Amino acid sequence: MKDIWWQTKGEGDCHLVLLHGWGLNAQVWDCITPELSAHFTLHLVDLPGYGRSTGFSPLSLGQMVDIVLEQAPERAIWLGWSLGGLVASRVALQAPERVSALVTVASSPCFSAQDEWAGIKPEVLAGFQHQLSEDFQRTVERFLALQTLGTETARQDARQLKNAVLSLEMPSAEVLNGGLEILKTADLRAALSSLRLPFLRLYGRLDGLVPRKIVPVLDAMWPASESVMFAKAAHAPFISHPTEFCEALLALKAKL
Repeated sequence: MKDIWWQTKGEGDCHLVLLHGWGLNAQVWDCITPELSAHFTLHLVDLPGYGRSTGFSPLSLGQMVDIVLEQAPERAIWLGWSLGGLVASRVALQAPERVSALVTVASSPCFSAQDEWAGIKPEVLAGFQHQLSEDFQRTVERFLALQTLGTETARQDARQLKNAVLSLEMPSAEVLNGGLEILKTADLRAALSSLRLPFLRLYGRLDGLVPRKIVPVLDAMWPASESVMFAKAAHAPFISHPTEFCEALLALKAKL
């Protein structure tokens, strides 16, 4: 099995694995790692095919989980943003003994809209897949701009996300396509109902990719989990509201 890029920093007594979203890499956490590394031992990961974890072909969600678990600490809080939230959730379902708590950030157990479920319209995801084959850099940039729409610092936040992408080699169109396929098809709603771990869900009220109307639905579906809504944040609350974001993680750590 190929190794993925993995960096450990900080000397806290609690391990925290950070998994980024679609199209990005671990550089996206730079705005909060100085604060968090004072309290946690951080594990920064480039998911297979992204950032410095090169040489991977498109993977299923299960394959991605197997590869990430290979290098993971014995036990940690697992935090996943957006697509990374699906990976972290599958880790918690597949290896609960390795997970002291699950944190999902601007993530959904089912990103695709269906029936009464709010999400991204399948034709929008299919459109991104089609556009990737024509101009994938512009498609990624458009997706990043969507993630910060509506926030007071939207332009600055979008620039920070774009810098994280451009600081390293772009993932291949095939890997990006595979990631969109996971977003289009994964549905962990029922599976996560049986989770018996501390489970914190963080959302941005202005998020255009994970609609806020799913939050009360999941509160009812998963009564043992806890949700926090950042009123003025969109899809990247750790970038627009780093202080409040870190406070939420420290409050979780204090309960464990």
